[in-house]
Amino acid sequence: MRFGRTSKAVGVAAIAALALSACASTDSGDGNSDPDASGDTGASSGGVVSVAEVNPFTSFNSDSATGNVDINGKVSYLTKSGFNYINDQLEVVPREEFGSYEVVSEDPLTVTYTVNEGVAWSDGEPIDGGDLLFSWAVSSGYFDDADAEAETGTTYFTAASTAGLDLSLLPELGEDGRSITIEYTEPYADWEIAYGVIDTPAHVVATQAGLADEDALIELIQNTPEGDPEDPQERPDLQPVADIWNTAFDTTTLPDDPAMYLSSGPYIVDAMTPDQSMTLVKNEDYNWGPETQLDEITIRYIGDATAQVQGLQNGDVDVIQPQASADTLASLEALDGVNIFEGDELSFDHLDLNYSGVFEDENVRKAFMMTIPRDAIVESTIRQLDPEADHRNSHIFDVGTPGYEAAVPENGSDMYDEVDIEGATELLDGATPEVRIMYSVDNPNRVDAYTLIAESAEQAGFVVVDGGLPGNEWGSALGTGTYDATIFGWVSTGVGVTGVPQLYGCGSASNFSGFCDEEAQAAMDELIVTTDEAEQQELQTIVDTRLFDTGYGLPLFQSIGINAASDSIEGVGFSPTQEGIWWNFWEWNVAE
Repeated sequence: MRFGRTSKAVGVAAIAALALSACASTDSGDGNSDPDASGDTGASSGGVVSVAEVNPFTSFNSDSATGNVDINGKVSYLTKSGFNYINDQLEVVPREEFGSYEVVSEDPLTVTYTVNEGVAWSDGEPIDGGDLLFSWAVSSGYFDDADAEAETGTTYFTAASTAGLDLSLLPELGEDGRSITIEYTEPYADWEIAYGVIDTPAHVVATQAGLADEDALIELIQNTPEGDPEDPQERPDLQPVADIWNTAFDTTTLPDDPAMYLSSGPYIVDAMTPDQSMTLVKNEDYNWGPETQLDEITIRYIGDATAQVQGLQNGDVDVIQPQASADTLASLEALDGVNIFEGDELSFDHLDLNYSGVFEDENVRKAFMMTIPRDAIVESTIRQLDPEADHRNSHIFDVGTPGYEAAVPENGSDMYDEVDIEGATELLDGATPEVRIMYSVDNPNRVDAYTLIAESAEQAGFVVVDGGLPGNEWGSALGTGTYDATIFGWVSTGVGVTGVPQLYGCGSASNFSGFCDEEAQAAMDELIVTTDEAEQQELQTIVDTRLFDTGYGLPLFQSIGINAASDSIEGVGFSPTQEGIWWNFWEWNVAE
């Protein structure tokens, strides 16, 4: 399980039991979609669809810590292929037309991945061993020698997560030039979803970084020693490669160089208008996966839920994913010719506090947490949709799962069930700390949460500074040290446990708060090599408890999703995962 950020990734494997409901539905969303069998649905009928998204696109590299935002991941899902995907029933489905993977040894765990012959980037270059090796190099953290405590060494590729693959050795490339064999030093629970071809082609990164070609990059990876935090080394040949990968694919406009937005999937980006829209057309060379029906998809960035509904009503957009509220649902129910899809999402909003600056003192963190009016936040957001909704009491487990029910009585969350201004004031002992809170001003739920938190915290003596940023800026601000607290969301894939160290592991690029706890880290180290689900739950509860004990911040609420589509669009269905309504886009079709 990897997490992505939402403006609207920590749930765990036990989430699989989530129930979905659709107020109305098309003939899709049955969980049995098989892209490899989609050719049986008949000839492509074409058509053009416009889809509203809350957030604007910011990067063609959704694998980096800064690019790991929901909209970037969705565009990657439309334009990139891989070894498998996760359907709306939280099942891992292999994409056999792209390639295959096979466990060739259980002890030590060894997996061979092979890309099928003929699979290529949209510039005609094959997806080959160089791409597989570069993907591993980025996703494993193999070269990193940073020591956060000692403030020495370097983290080269700022991948959203290196958990799991950091247990692997330098892989071997196959003689066919299209395969790679990865050997793990320990059993790894999430091996099946741990590895895939990343967004960025190796041959592009190589030349952009000044290397002669992809072969030179392969040679560099194979000949550069593994990083050792106890003996950090300068790596002047590797650093330019990392610099290109970390930042060169971030953009809100269509790059002049087509190499910077190559496709390996069904669609390719054709046009971009900053902060307004993106248009994708069919990748005419693509034939290693589901046959898509639509000729063109336009994604329009519309943050305001009312504007999304109006756009659907006016025919400006065909599919919408607005911020869920009772008003939004009522407005949609009043429309004719619209299918509405509603269900629990694998995402939650949370308030995170930095372990530095004004919040370096644990008592100040806990004092702030005591002021958080979580019940009022729930009342202003999801309770309008679900009268039984309550605030979320776990950083790790999703509401309604067995792990959640077991962890909440033990994790210490009850200390923050009610606002305690008197207790917070006593902890501050006359101090009046200034706290800057960063959030997306284009997200109505985040604005409501900020307003309620600021009003409550100031009653205890905190001086709260509004650090809200536009929707295209808040993601890249995470972890920059420009704020003291932040409000945002994580959405998970719903499969596996690797997302826990991704968010809370010491030194993880997605651990923006600087949380690093010896007991929690030991539990996470054991978690990713543990396959027994009961033991996984116990280890995750330890991490959950340490997060509350050390004043990490507070989970706010589990999100509810409301999607809607014109009844002229067939095949659309709800999914609680990171891809959301896009999960089966190859089945979408304009009705004749």
